[in-house]
Parts: sequence; C-alpha cells; structure tokens
Amino acid sequence: MTLSGIGYDVHQLVEGRALILGGVEIPHTHGLDGHSDADVLAHAIADAVLGAIGERDIGFHFPNTDQSIRGISSLEILRKVASLVVEKGGRIINIDATLVAEAPKISPHVAEMRSNLATALGLDPKRVGVKATTNERMGFLGRGEGIAALAVASVEAPE
Repeated sequence: MTLSGIGYDVHQLVEGRALILGGVEIPHTHGLDGHSDADVLAHAIADAVLGAIGERDIGFHFPNTDQSIRGISSLEILRKVASLVVEKGGRIINIDATLVAEAPKISPHVAEMRSNLATALGLDPKRVGVKATTNERMGFLGRGEGIAALAVASVEAPE
C-alpha cells in the first residue's frame, strides 16, 4: 500500500546562527532559530514521513525540552525517522519539498541538499525533489523574518 504524508515547518531568522537548509550551510547574514540546527527543510520532510506512517510529529519524537538533543543535526533526525519507517516494514518512495524564502538564493545549493537528504533517508537523489520560491514580499516570510518549508512524502508500507 502507498501512503502519503505532508509536512510544514517555519523558523525565525536571527543573527548569530548558521543557516542550515537540507544539511547545507548556506552563507547568509542570519540563521534559523531553534533547538536543533533548525533546518526547516529537513523538519518538514521528517513530519511528512512521520505522517505517512501514522506517527506523531517531529516535536513528539524530538522534543525541544530534551537537552540531550540540543543542536542535533536535522539530517540525524531524518536518519532516525527513516529507521522508524523500516521498523514498520515500510520504505520511503519519494519526497517532494518546497522552501519559501526571500533570501538567500537556494538554487546554487539544491544538488547538495538533495544528496544530503537522500543519503539520510536511504534514497536515490532522483527521488528527492527540492524547489524554492519566494512569498512575493508579503507577510513575515516576504519581509525576510523567517524561512518556511513544505514537504510531501510517499511511503510504501504493508497493510
């Protein structure tokens, strides 16, 4: 049976943090605020995969109250989520994700993001879609106050 899940995440941009998206450190004046490395792309994908297998969200599995995972790489979160899929007898088929950011430019980093995400999830990079768009300068995303990501995951699982 093929199952699907959807994920969404958003983090505020702040000074003094590295900007990590899809496991890639991207040069920028600001980074994303969060308990982990705040990689919104990886977080949205994790929630999509968790949703596809009927699990609770990333905040349940990786709570921001757990000091032992402060600063954790979101690629590690994806590895753990992928192992949950395997434990349930499933396999991830593909991922499609979109980043929403006014800046920085994402396209120069997409190939490396796809590779990092695919490796963490045990997929061929051809099965990981990463796209980017702006919010047309509207709202908090359009003002450059944060970055958001949306993702869809398809998972094959036993009935």
